[in-house]
Amino acid sequence: MKSKIKKASKHSPSGYWLVASGCRASRGISLLETMVWVAITTMIMLAITQTVQAFYRTNTYTVEQGAAITSGQHGMESMIKTIREAAYSSNGAWPIISMATSSFSFYADIDDDAFLEQVRFFLQGNSLMRGVIDPSSDPPVYTNPETISTVSDNVRNTEQNVLMFQYYDQNGTLMNDLSKIAEVRFVQATIVVNINPNRLPNQFTLRSTAALRNLK
Repeated sequence: MKSKIKKASKHSPSGYWLVASGCRASRGISLLETMVWVAITTMIMLAITQTVQAFYRTNTYTVEQGAAITSGQHGMESMIKTIREAAYSSNGAWPIISMATSSFSFYADIDDDAFLEQVRFFLQGNSLMRGVIDPSSDPPVYTNPETISTVSDNVRNTEQNVLMFQYYDQNGTLMNDLSKIAEVRFVQATIVVNINPNRLPNQFTLRSTAALRNLK
């Protein structure tokens, strides 16, 4: 506040008195300005929060999808390696038991012992499964309970209408009659992996072929 000193009249005891001039009251923030400031701050915070949440959701999905693909690759490698080792059973039965587009049964040695196991790879829901029956008795018979384990999860073949198994004869011709188990020489396996089909990126397809090396 600015003030001027003016000489007082003779009636002033000090001889001088202050005269206020140019006095200006300080103006505070209005209610409307406060509301606008709060609204803008709230919108900025919401935008930041949504961006961070979207980042973490996307990052989490990417990590989970990567883990599912890795699991699918390991499962495919294990299955193809086992199929290649299909051989005559411990009691002399033909190496192939049955063929279907979603399952394949055969004999193979999966534990490096003196006997061959009865092995079955099949699709159950969204999982690639393996069933194993160990032989018993002498001569060996395959009457023990089947031990089932999961090879790979998040398999979407059924949802994507993709055949898991296709079979080829010695000429490389696709077999349509899957009852002719003595003619098969190559097996193509395909699995479609996706942790969540309703979100991008799209599904990942794994495909490999096994030659039945013990069949002549």
